[in-house]
Amino acid sequence: MELRQIKYFIEVANREHVTEAAIALHVAQSAVSRQIFNLESELGVDLFIREGRNVRLTPIGRIFLEHMEQAIHVIDDAKQVIDEYTDPEKGTIHIGFPSSLATYILPTAISAFREEYPDVKFQLNQGSYHELKTAVIKGEINMALLGPLPMNEKKLKGAILFTENIVGLLPATHPLANSSSLKLNQLREESFVLFPKEYVLRDLITNACQQIGFKPNVSFEGQDIDSIKGLVSAGLGVSLVPEITLVDNLPRATVKVTNIDPNITRTVGVVIPKDRKLLPTEKLFYEFLLDFFTRLEKFQN
Repeated sequence: MELRQIKYFIEVANREHVTEAAIALHVAQSAVSRQIFNLESELGVDLFIREGRNVRLTPIGRIFLEHMEQAIHVIDDAKQVIDEYTDPEKGTIHIGFPSSLATYILPTAISAFREEYPDVKFQLNQGSYHELKTAVIKGEINMALLGPLPMNEKKLKGAILFTENIVGLLPATHPLANSSSLKLNQLREESFVLFPKEYVLRDLITNACQQIGFKPNVSFEGQDIDSIKGLVSAGLGVSLVPEITLVDNLPRATVKVTNIDPNITRTVGVVIPKDRKLLPTEKLFYEFLLDFFTRLEKFQN
């Protein structure tokens, strides 16, 4: 089994089309077909079902793809380790993050880090909570910022960076807009603007409402924090959002209510794989994050 065969196989599997894979790989279609045929012959199984010019993975092909993608990530990591070995201060950090940490937390941490290590490069991957967890587990990235921090994950190691409050975001014309505090029960009859159902922040808010006896009436959904803030700004509903998302970025025609009863919080932290070592530059950034937020918390207290 050759590395070239594996790369050709992965490209065909992801595109489900030999010609398109060949174009992406900048090789002849016949070369791709030949390498796939050789690979199947060596393994003694059919990896693809041929359907004209299109192909799709067989059940064993899907299993093989999962393992080969992990293998390629390991190989890529090994190459990067070699590159960074002589000088980890000039490597590349691959890190994932959700939209709720994109506008303040991550830029602030990266800016502070690059003051000490200006030659380090970053490759940023934005995704949902579950997408990012899966990406770290599969080896697509080695580090992700998440909120709340996942607990009791067999394949992930997590460290809490800080805990923050969930606050109310209301249209400026809302009857409760001038309130300094807010009882969650006062929003029982309101229209909510929240993340879609598969998002963990949606679950956090829904669970808080259900604990005091009501299910929020969700009239609009936004897949990122800016969409949610825009919908509230347009007067289409109220929302509960992480306080950090409103730092220096309170939308026009909205108000923030920081005192919510009962208090809702979330942890924010960084996750790394349990079964893989971080690359040298990533380890440098991971240790920096832990120290940076420890110092920041002491300063704020």
